[in-house]
Amino acid sequence: MDALLLSRIQFGFVISFHILFPAFTIGLANWLAFVEWRWLRTRDDLWRDVYFFWLKIFAVSFGMGVVSGIVMSFQFGTNWAELSARAGNILGPLLSYEVLTAFFLEATFLGVMLFGWRRVSDRLHFFATCMVALGTLISTFWIIAANSWMQTPQGYRIVYGAAGDWSFEPADWMAIIFNPSFPYRLAHMVLAAFITTCFVVGGISAWYLRRGVHVAAATRMLQLAVAFAAISVPAQIAVGDLHGLEVGRYQPTKLAAIEAHWRDDATTPGLPLVLFAVPNAQQERNDYEVAVPRLGSVILTHTWNGRIKPLTDVAASERPPVAPVFFSFRIMVGLGILMLVLAFASLWAWRRQTLARSRWLLASWQAMLPSGFIALLCGWYVTEIGRQPYVVYGVLRTADAVSRNVGAGSVLASLVIYALVYAIIFGSGIWYLLKLFRVGPVKQPPKDTRGGEKTPARPLSMPDEHVDGGGLDEAGARP
Repeated sequence: MDALLLSRIQFGFVISFHILFPAFTIGLANWLAFVEWRWLRTRDDLWRDVYFFWLKIFAVSFGMGVVSGIVMSFQFGTNWAELSARAGNILGPLLSYEVLTAFFLEATFLGVMLFGWRRVSDRLHFFATCMVALGTLISTFWIIAANSWMQTPQGYRIVYGAAGDWSFEPADWMAIIFNPSFPYRLAHMVLAAFITTCFVVGGISAWYLRRGVHVAAATRMLQLAVAFAAISVPAQIAVGDLHGLEVGRYQPTKLAAIEAHWRDDATTPGLPLVLFAVPNAQQERNDYEVAVPRLGSVILTHTWNGRIKPLTDVAASERPPVAPVFFSFRIMVGLGILMLVLAFASLWAWRRQTLARSRWLLASWQAMLPSGFIALLCGWYVTEIGRQPYVVYGVLRTADAVSRNVGAGSVLASLVIYALVYAIIFGSGIWYLLKLFRVGPVKQPPKDTRGGEKTPARPLSMPDEHVDGGGLDEAGARP
């Protein structure tokens, strides 16, 4: 295990933790904006109770997302100094724009959103919630722009120094930001965040209904989750299909790894779709392959006899690891199909007014609660592992981006420390979230503008109720 491999493992470990919390808070912030809008329109106290319940969840998740994001950025200077030196002229401004536009916007209105309920008017508080939600989307815009440029780089020129070293220089910022993969990946990520939150809301609601607590709030939340899943999951499938066509155009080797397509057989009409296989990189073939004839051509090229570039068209040193890309993609797609089936089955049960009483549907929603997180991670593994051996696709190899003067021992030590600290911090944070879920959406007291509540301090100080014991029902009594 050299410094390169350990640095890749460390970055993968840290970003796997980090991406879960921002994705959840992106969807949750927009969910909160919708719920508060409904309360303003109807003045139904149940909407207010639901809002404050999820606001506490948002506060804890947002705090953990900020912590993990700060740690992740350190690695650009410690483990990936060559990437920072060569691509910093492009990646640095993009990440700075994210701080200047999104993070400052969120920081400005987050305190009002979390602690200003009794200090500002209802409309101003709703405006603050909307600004925080907008900030999460703007943050997504810039982060995806930076990552997409690394996937499909354009709008740059390479400048050589006197010592023979080189770096990227921006030539066209519009081309850099709106690179070929950016619109598809932005839509794909935003929908993934919304779907992740949707299935958390639906899974928690189903858990309440199965226990017979918070029935009114849980029924309303589950219905909204079903409605949104029925819209967003088909939209995600459509966007994913368009994204796949873009990958075939600009990153054909990645698409070949996704499909474990080793060589082109001119005697076989069309391209089969491999449903399952065990990729064998040494023999450049698939073992135990199960495939559907011609379906690959239809899905991957939208033609009856279309072809894609096989893996053997490039040298082995230019190929990504096939097995993790192949299996991650199929897990993601499989979960997407299950989401689609569950959404439409639930929609049918809702129409027949049996949704809240269907034991198998409630159990399915509860089981699918983590599905968005799993699909999200698998999608990122496909994206990041699939572009190997490059960190800037086709231009800068990952082996040339790692820090030169950092030894394997230092990287291993920091990786172990990260793992231990993450286990403590995020283990405690997730435990506390589970406690908040157990309490549930309790009845909120009437708004009192006389003040007297605690002084705003930090997001993690937002939840203030006791979390020991079971949840409360709509009347405030323990079940």
